Amino acid sequence: MDHRDGEEPVMDNRGAQGAGSRGTGTSGAGTGTNGTPDSGAVRAGQAPLLPAHRPVLSVLEASGSTRGVVLVLHGGKAHSREPVEARHLSPARMIPFARHLHRAGRKHGLAVWSLRNSVRGWNGPDMSPLQDARWALQQIAERHPDVPVFLLGHSMGGLTAVCAADHPQVEAVVALAPWLGPETPVERVNGRKVLIIHGTTDHMTSPSQSLAFARRASADAASMQYVSLKGVGHFMLRKVRVWQTLATGFVIKSFAESTGAGVQPSRAFTDLLPESSVHITL
Repeated sequence: MDHRDGEEPVMDNRGAQGAGSRGTGTSGAGTGTNGTPDSGAVRAGQAPLLPAHRPVLSVLEASGSTRGVVLVLHGGKAHSREPVEARHLSPARMIPFARHLHRAGRKHGLAVWSLRNSVRGWNGPDMSPLQDARWALQQIAERHPDVPVFLLGHSMGGLTAVCAADHPQVEAVVALAPWLGPETPVERVNGRKVLIIHGTTDHMTSPSQSLAFARRASADAASMQYVSLKGVGHFMLRKVRVWQTLATGFVIKSFAESTGAGVQPSRAFTDLLPESSVHITL
């Protein structure tokens, strides 16, 4: 979470599935797509609803046919109805991750879709980013109905990725310094491959809660790996190459296993995260 205005409060992050359609259409390479908010009936005596802010998708297309899609999810705040703008740090810090993934996988059919949320906050029971993510997954499903999807999220985006992992096309989740707690539903990652990475000196989100979630979810996840980055905080400013190598390598490995694509993660990834590892500290 990005909390320039104070510590995050306790919240309900159980990840309800209720998300209405937020628009149609998809974007081409390097373009953006705005979701159309739901229009609700106005009852007698009610003031008309103000237009909602819209989520935006940016797509880095695969070379040739698309065989898999990564959906990149950024962080935010506990409570905010302020629209997300491209200049905000939360979406901006995910751009290098999206580009790194695209360079590694585009020639093998991997597309990278980046979601800019409609508003900056999770917003309690509204779970605004989860609604946006479910809308984005609907766009992916309409355009690429038969390909595996891989979720990559940081902070609040890590929570969103976990909560949205029950979409039938999702096969793997990478959660970077995720905002997890006792309420986070472990059943959403059942049958999914999961990698959680958390810095040991993160004071924005809780490494201990991330590890506790990993332990609770490990029984029913397809695989669960947890990486502690010693002396690293929340915003991924230290050991940035390690963050990127782990995230990209895990997605590429999952993509190759799902599709048979002739691509392998880098040697640096396999050196950092041996396949048999469950919990390591780097």
